[in-house]
Amino acid sequence: MSSLAGDIASTVVTQAARRWAAADPLLPAPALPGGCGIDLVAAGADGSAQAAGTCEHWVGEPGSMDLTWGAARRFRLTPQLAGPDVAGGLDQLLCVWREHLAGAPGFAEEDTAAVITWPARDIDGVKPLLRHGLAPLATIAARTARRSAPAGPVPAGLRIRRAGPADLDTVAELGMATVRYDAHFGTVIERPHSAAALRRDAAAPLEAADPWIWLAERDGGPAGLLYAEPPEAAGWIAPMTGLAPVAYLELMVVRPGLRGQGVGAALVDEFHRIADRTGVAVTLLHYEQANPLSGPFWSQRGYRPLWTSWEARPARMLR
Repeated sequence: MSSLAGDIASTVVTQAARRWAAADPLLPAPALPGGCGIDLVAAGADGSAQAAGTCEHWVGEPGSMDLTWGAARRFRLTPQLAGPDVAGGLDQLLCVWREHLAGAPGFAEEDTAAVITWPARDIDGVKPLLRHGLAPLATIAARTARRSAPAGPVPAGLRIRRAGPADLDTVAELGMATVRYDAHFGTVIERPHSAAALRRDAAAPLEAADPWIWLAERDGGPAGLLYAEPPEAAGWIAPMTGLAPVAYLELMVVRPGLRGQGVGAALVDEFHRIADRTGVAVTLLHYEQANPLSGPFWSQRGYRPLWTSWEARPARMLR
């Protein structure tokens, strides 16, 4: 960054830290990660710091599961706002970002997204994000240790057990059921390679002595699946909160004909029992904002919104 941009960014991050601490105790200390190397700053007429950001230009690896979770090319802005005029500063920063992206390789392509992950409780940013063509598509929700309701009894006839290598076909099948359901809501994309990638990525964890993958069975057949990552595998999302250690609940699915019968709750209760026992401080998960089942269910299990993922798809729709 230039000297001026660096001074603005430092001032903005310091003031943003106070705002975040007051808004949500689960947020991490704000930071501006390395991006594409272009200064993205907004200052007031008097030169006072208003906003700063970095932009990451991400392209998915062919055949990877990452391409199922979103667009093939993503432009991700990490914004920091000084306040007190958060809306005004963010509006300026989004204009600067749009000008920057206009010349970025691949910006006009169809399979792209402009993405901002914004603190869920920081309501001052909502109107500028909407004005600039971004939509709230996904939530990162958090559950701190032992915050959910006490586990109830496992429903009669239901068995919860750890999955193992012999369950790879079932894990892959139920995992793809989640992908296909979530694809209705705008973030997840089922691609030709998605099933193969999910199967490949699930194979190694299933070989572990105690995989964080559980199956629910009824009448000898699979009724549901919960797939999670222990702290040693969840480092990629751990910076989204100030608590540690962090676990990540990657997916949970119940067969459609068995929903509403306590299968999902039993799976999640078993996972929480293990996570709490092993010292996990906070568990994070994603769910689609438009999914009518996810928000109510996860709230009942002790989760609440921490971040909202806002997107413009394709990226050229950013205003």
